[in-house]
Amino acid sequence: MATSTAMAKSWAQMDPNPITKKYVEDLILTTESVDNNHDDDDHEDRDGLLLQQLFPPSNSRISFGTAGLRSAMKPGPLGMNDLTVIQTAQGIAKYCQNLHNSETTNTQKQQPLIAVVGYDHRENAQFGLSSRSFALFTAFVFLQAGMECILLDGYNFTPLVPFTMQQLGAAVGIMITASHNPKADNGYKVYAKDACQIRSPMDAAIADEILQNLEPWTDYGTKLEELRQQCGDKNNVDPCLGMSHPDITEQMTTAYFDALVSPTNGLKTGQGKLMSGANTSLSPSFVYTAMHGVGYKFAKRVFETFELPPFQSVLEQQNPDATFPTVPFPNPEEKGALDLAKAYAVQQNCCIVLANDPDADRLAVAEMDAVTKEWTIFHGDQIGAMLGLWLWEQIGKDKKTDKKVAMCASTASSKLLKQIADVEGFHFEDTMTGFKWIGSRLAELNATEEYASLFGYEEAIGFCCGNALFDKDGISAMAVFAELSCHVYQHKKMTLKDHMQAIYDKYGEFVTNNGYFFMHDSSVVNPIMNRIRNGGKYDIDVGPYEIESVRDLGEPGYDSLTPDNKPTLPTSNSSPMMTLRFTNGCIAQFRASGTEPKFKYYIEMKGKPGVARADVAKELTEMAPVILEKLLEPEKNGLKNP
Repeated sequence: MATSTAMAKSWAQMDPNPITKKYVEDLILTTESVDNNHDDDDHEDRDGLLLQQLFPPSNSRISFGTAGLRSAMKPGPLGMNDLTVIQTAQGIAKYCQNLHNSETTNTQKQQPLIAVVGYDHRENAQFGLSSRSFALFTAFVFLQAGMECILLDGYNFTPLVPFTMQQLGAAVGIMITASHNPKADNGYKVYAKDACQIRSPMDAAIADEILQNLEPWTDYGTKLEELRQQCGDKNNVDPCLGMSHPDITEQMTTAYFDALVSPTNGLKTGQGKLMSGANTSLSPSFVYTAMHGVGYKFAKRVFETFELPPFQSVLEQQNPDATFPTVPFPNPEEKGALDLAKAYAVQQNCCIVLANDPDADRLAVAEMDAVTKEWTIFHGDQIGAMLGLWLWEQIGKDKKTDKKVAMCASTASSKLLKQIADVEGFHFEDTMTGFKWIGSRLAELNATEEYASLFGYEEAIGFCCGNALFDKDGISAMAVFAELSCHVYQHKKMTLKDHMQAIYDKYGEFVTNNGYFFMHDSSVVNPIMNRIRNGGKYDIDVGPYEIESVRDLGEPGYDSLTPDNKPTLPTSNSSPMMTLRFTNGCIAQFRASGTEPKFKYYIEMKGKPGVARADVAKELTEMAPVILEKLLEPEKNGLKNP
């Protein structure tokens, strides 16, 4: 097994980044000095330990999965840095070429494959690492592979990558962002040729190609430096050094907004215009926060496109800022993340807060009661139910087509949208957790002669409205939700909270208790799941509560409700999900996050007809702690409350 020092030397020889290269070389020098002189200097000892952390003797490296890459920006094979990005891009390019060669004729093979690359504003100044530098090296790799690379110009929101892929018929898309992760992190999101996030087994095939292409194909660092020299003073004007495509970027951005209001498949219902002559005292007013991300200019443009009244923007969080100075976790779902926006809304006398996460692919909503001044922060299932019902009533119900409207939600999401579908008569399907599954299933349904996909969502505030693209999109969802809000306030004379209660009154009470534990050791996942399985009996004690049925999406899989006891959804040994249905109507689901050190739980109680929401909530409040303690044993397994 190679030593940390040997691996670090090999790494530094390949690293195209002079800052991270020198950092590693300095660590090597001090470590070798300690080894040779047997010096006990604490500083040098620390350098040796750091070298082992960056280059572990186990030879482990950043894992590539269906989430692509996500890690802290730092040197070494475990971090997001220029070399890991180059190695990953080389593997992806090879995978695309192999797939293309196996699926196309000789004539088609002559056409260059197209890759679309976008990036956000994340950076680590200490190491000279950034989303932009990752995007430039990715573009170099695709060009080196003989592909055409459309590098989107400037900071862009994630949904523009899959949209551009659809428009150009691209073979692969890359968005460089860590979305709502802490500022130290960055990520590499990969889209397949169907413009949906990669799924299994694509991830395994790409991971294999990455390992076969770790050696850089060319001296990318020299190429970048030569390009900088050629550009001279233009560096400050064009940070992409002439490699981006400003014209195509603007064309695709315009096409995206045009698609949202298309007369045939658009989402606009004209609520903004209807408000112009109405009683403005009944109209909602909006505050928007970009959460220090890229969303502001796109949010502003979508409000203009939908002819909605302008929102008030939280200035402290409006512009892209890689330091995220006001939110350590720039996730709108995190406790306290919306505090600044809520305070600004009170100051501006606005009643609704709309928030995107930093790459603008998700949407959070909060509402202030004008009388009590109390805030309601709607969770993802509530936003999803409101959006789904709105799109059905305003667009789907009267859609002039023979196709049946289809909607999807992840299996971890509330069953309320399914209940609405059962009552209203549109098609609904559960999918595996994650938009890679939601989006790809929506795309598959939409490609059939039978269905027209209109909406999909996951409880983690990810929403896909319409069929302009099949991925979560916080910009289009925000415009649709703003129109919904205008209609509720102006025509129903209700608040969003009252509107949500009216939905519950009609379709039934669904009370959720979703959350997570911090999980610092992922090895506890399998023992937890195996304990619930109890050798295939699934008869674990849950106190006074009786389990009615079980679905286990680990390997080999089990579902007590299917004739052959095999689940209809895909199974996974690496990311198993367990669903327990109880005789009292409660459903509890458990899984480990694929992108964060979290063990997540989703517990929902459906109230029986005539039972008040408060009573349903009381029953769930009593039951949820028992479920979590009996099934997960948090203290024993090192699971920590946030």
